[in-house]
Amino acid sequence: MDDLSLHILDIVENAIAAKAQRIEILVAEKPEEDQLTIEVRDDGIGMDEEIRKKALDPFFTTRTSRKIGLGLAFLAQSAQEAGGIMEVESSPGKGTTVRATFQYGHIDRKPLGSMVETITMLFIGNPDIDFDYLHVNGDKTYTLKSEWLREKFKGYFPTSPDAISWLKKHLREGLTGIGLNPV
Repeated sequence: MDDLSLHILDIVENAIAAKAQRIEILVAEKPEEDQLTIEVRDDGIGMDEEIRKKALDPFFTTRTSRKIGLGLAFLAQSAQEAGGIMEVESSPGKGTTVRATFQYGHIDRKPLGSMVETITMLFIGNPDIDFDYLHVNGDKTYTLKSEWLREKFKGYFPTSPDAISWLKKHLREGLTGIGLNPV
């Protein structure tokens, strides 16, 4: 994967496959501390200790549609290459938290990519899931919740072109407002 937003998309797709109804996405950019943290927390079915330990093995997957599961292994590799680590916390019936940290200024850290497109795709493609997106840049924060869109566009989200335009505009303005240059 060329950028970290695609890793986020992959982790969230895993959460959806694990029957999550609420997914929290945190991106914390702390350049002054030379740290970038990505965290995805869900309320899905979770994993027992045995599966959790195998989750980073690229030749293991619980999916029946294929025999390998590269997503978490690739994210762990990306974090390690950029001076960071990845952790997976999970327990059956309690959901899963995937947290990856990176050295912010590391030459091998992949770019974040387009959070506007990733969040738009997740919100629009999964209108029945509650998403909370929090993006921190230094001491500034931006928050967007899917419930806000359902409330604002009652009966028209996600199919309304106005809803999609509003969502992308809100994301761009929000991320710009915390000092980022959204792609």
